[in-house]
This record gives sequence, structure tokens and C-alpha cells, in this order.
Amino acid sequence: MSDLLIDFPQLTYLLPRFGLSLGFGDCSVDEVCRRHNVPSGFFLLICAIHATGELPRDIAVDSVSPECLVPFLRGSHRYYVAKRLPHIEEHIHHIAEQLPERIREAFNAFFEDYKHDVDAHFEHEERQVFPHIIALERGERSDDYSIDLFTQNHGNLEDKLNDLMLIIFKYLPEDIPADGDSVDVVEDILQLTGDLHCHSIVEERVMVPYVKRLEASAHKP
Repeated sequence: MSDLLIDFPQLTYLLPRFGLSLGFGDCSVDEVCRRHNVPSGFFLLICAIHATGELPRDIAVDSVSPECLVPFLRGSHRYYVAKRLPHIEEHIHHIAEQLPERIREAFNAFFEDYKHDVDAHFEHEERQVFPHIIALERGERSDDYSIDLFTQNHGNLEDKLNDLMLIIFKYLPEDIPADGDSVDVVEDILQLTGDLHCHSIVEERVMVPYVKRLEASAHKP
């Protein structure tokens, strides 16, 4: 496990979402996962996605056991809302303080709109998608919701972050120091954008096929 994190330090951000903490000694990935009741195949699949930014071609997703899928996705939501967005917001406010009032209000409003989009996106998953998955995992048939509704309405949370970064690149006054909050917030936005891209891959390429299999099994006579 330690070797994995040394080779791909960005995976450290994933550990709290699995309920893992640092201090692995010489334990293997499998040993750490078994100690915390995390399927090692699912853990390594998520690590591969976050290390490469894409779904690995050599991993058969339908053979991966995703029992901790919902806790992992909920942990990701908490991480974005409680950690990443407040950190970016702090930089945004510092930058806004240096802008003319009219531009400041528009700049802050843009980020507030983005936070609202994130909240609405996650709320749908927390209230509709995750309870649906849990019910199916318990063997309960549900005719009130289908994962197809998720795929039809699943929005992209990265695009508006790219728009925000473009605003910073093109429209900030030249007298704002380049070595201050403006550069820091770009680094944070890039990190969050990459993370959200991987989050979308997990939902669309891992979660959706998994739930479709559960739904098919629940509707068999």
C-alpha cells in the first residue's frame, strides 16, 4: 500500500472515502482492505481510475465486487462539499476583495451558482439514486425509480469550473499578484476538476452497469 501511494500520491485523497487512514507499515493493499472490510478489487479499480483519469481497459468491471460503492460515493460528496469547495471559495473571496464592486459581485455570484448546482446534483443522488441501490442490494424490487433516470439527467460538474478558470485567466485585473490567490485557486480548480472527472467515470461506467444488473435481477420472475 505504501508503494502504491508513493507512486501515485494523488490517491491519498481517496483514503478517507474508504475509511482508511495513513500508517500501513509493510501491509499489502489486500491486507489493508481486508482489515477495513473494503473489497480490494473495487479499491484498486477506483485507484486505477484516479491514477489515469480513465477506466482501465484490462479490468472487467462486472467482475469487481462493489459492496462499498455507495459509502465511497457518499464519502466523495462529503469531501467535495466540506473540503475542496470551501478551500476554493476562500481563494475566490480573497480575489474578489481586490476587484471593482460590479465585477466582484458577478465573480462571487458565479461561484455561488456553481455551489448551488453541486448541491442539487448531489442531493438527487443522495435522495434518489443511493437509496435505490441500497434497496436493490437488499433484494427489494423498486418500480418507483430506475437508473435510466440518472443517466438521462446526469449533468457535468466540470464544465462550469473550466468556465471559472477561463474567467480568471482572461478577466482578472493585471495588478492582482500572480503569485497569490489567483494561482492557488487555479491549482485547486485543476485538482477538483480532475477529481470530478474521475467521479463521473465511477458513476457512469461502474455504478450504472452495476445497478442495471441489480435491476435486471430484481425483475426476474
